[in-house]
Amino acid sequence: MTLLDWLIVVVLNGSVIVYALVRSRDTHSSGDWFLAGRSLPFWIVGMSLYATLIDSADLVADTGGAYSLGVRLFVPNLVGVIGGWLLLAHVIAIPMYRRGMYTNAEYLEARFGVGARVISVLVQVLYRTVMIGMISTAIFLTLTVVCGWGDSQAWLCVVAVALIATIYTMAGGLRSVAITDALQALVILVAAIVIFGTVSKEVGGWSGLEAKIAETDPALANQTMHIGSDRTESVDASEFSEEIMQRHLKIGGTYDPELREITRTTPAWLIVLSFSIVGFAYSIVNHTQSMRLLGSRSEWHLKMAIVPAGLLLILATYLSLGLGVMGRGLFPDLSALPDGHADNIFPYVLQQYGGPGLTGLVVAGIFAAAFSTFDSIGSTLSALITRDVYGRLLVKDRDDNHYLSVGRWLTPIIIFGSFIYVPALLAQGMIFTYLSVVGAFVVPLLVVYVLGAFTRVHRSSALPGLVVGVLFGVIALVAPGLAVNSDIWLMPSGLMNSYATAPLGCLVTAVTMLVVTLIRGWTPKEDLLVQADQTEGWLARSQKEIVSQIEGGGSVDQRSGAKLPLILGLIVWGIALALIFVVFW
Repeated sequence: MTLLDWLIVVVLNGSVIVYALVRSRDTHSSGDWFLAGRSLPFWIVGMSLYATLIDSADLVADTGGAYSLGVRLFVPNLVGVIGGWLLLAHVIAIPMYRRGMYTNAEYLEARFGVGARVISVLVQVLYRTVMIGMISTAIFLTLTVVCGWGDSQAWLCVVAVALIATIYTMAGGLRSVAITDALQALVILVAAIVIFGTVSKEVGGWSGLEAKIAETDPALANQTMHIGSDRTESVDASEFSEEIMQRHLKIGGTYDPELREITRTTPAWLIVLSFSIVGFAYSIVNHTQSMRLLGSRSEWHLKMAIVPAGLLLILATYLSLGLGVMGRGLFPDLSALPDGHADNIFPYVLQQYGGPGLTGLVVAGIFAAAFSTFDSIGSTLSALITRDVYGRLLVKDRDDNHYLSVGRWLTPIIIFGSFIYVPALLAQGMIFTYLSVVGAFVVPLLVVYVLGAFTRVHRSSALPGLVVGVLFGVIALVAPGLAVNSDIWLMPSGLMNSYATAPLGCLVTAVTMLVVTLIRGWTPKEDLLVQADQTEGWLARSQKEIVSQIEGGGSVDQRSGAKLPLILGLIVWGIALALIFVVFW
């Protein structure tokens, strides 16, 4: 990178950070820090939703995932996330907003009891800290490949980025975070447009890309460019013993003695279903998303935020994940990439086709994406731990400044503690590690939210559902490895497909909750949301403060066009679905 490139990186990100620190002076209470005083307009909330989703891990990890999986990786974003946003904004988040709740875990206590509240916090801490680890890994890969830095230099820079994000997050909370996210979203988008345009010209657009991949492998071209094609995976069996070979074949697939490969096929419908569930889980379970909606200045703004968020996500998905697909056309042989690792496709393409100014803009986008998610996850998990564990169970009645201080100092612990995941992410690949964690731990929580919102399942059904669902997810994760390496079969061989984990996890969790409900009875309608036992103490006081703001005119916006957010949101989702099931099918 040239001096010009670094000037672009410093100026673009530095100006946003300075602005965040200036705005932090408006933060005076826990309500300001956790929920921005419920002052955010829809366009800021929407851009913040987008920016927290498309982080540096997405720019690098999802691009690498698209290199391996093709356009089918569009599905989680375009089907799942946008659909989940609509469900969250129009159904699940509304009772949270009206009751003055600060976190989605509070909602779970009102619906299912304190146990569900605490477990949801633990699940979110687990999988959101994995995301911070992915962001750190993405920056590291970019600096080592694009800039040619040594490992120690790259990690020092990663630590510096995390430290800066920690400082302005501690100072301003959600108010600073949401505004900086909106500004950083623009940097991310411009960077994605520029590098996509450059690479698209190189491969001759989508039509040229498919022809380019077909030159080397027509079957690969079909799998890469069409969601509706079944996925074929090959396992190198050249060094397998006969015993190991038979175990692999028991799981599924056919053996080609000439190529010495085992080939397995997954139907397209199962892939689409699995990825859709993952996307819904992200947007509904993830408090990084609901926290922004709860900071909206009214219900109308809360619902309307999905429109700009969805439009930006459609564009970003096409650009960033499309870059990974184009990378497959440029470098069809994985061995051509640094370390033979798909996660390196984004920085490698940037290294090959970027130039002075362009490289700086894209790296600025990667740093902006990192800042936007470091700060978002840091503030979100701080809120969850402070309110739903510390304030709910440990220290219940201190003044507001005490809890504000706790939330602030939890931020660096969360951000820097997440570095523990980096070795595993570097070894196993980011996108596959993330999908495994979501499938095992987050999907059961998704089922709890959905059944809680749409049915009258018994209040006691959530804990058994979560325990059984997570247990199934963990078994599904380890079962294939145990089967082929140790001949230990924890589940039927026909179910040992990674794409089956999320759908089966949903089914297992839902069945468990329904069985408990059939035994204990359906919850009466009037008891569906029971306010937590918070009649005194800080939690009660802070909720009353927010509720008083609502009663003062902030909640139900009676303006004309009250149905407009839903209509526009459905139109945006319809565009996304058309891309999946028509254009790219």
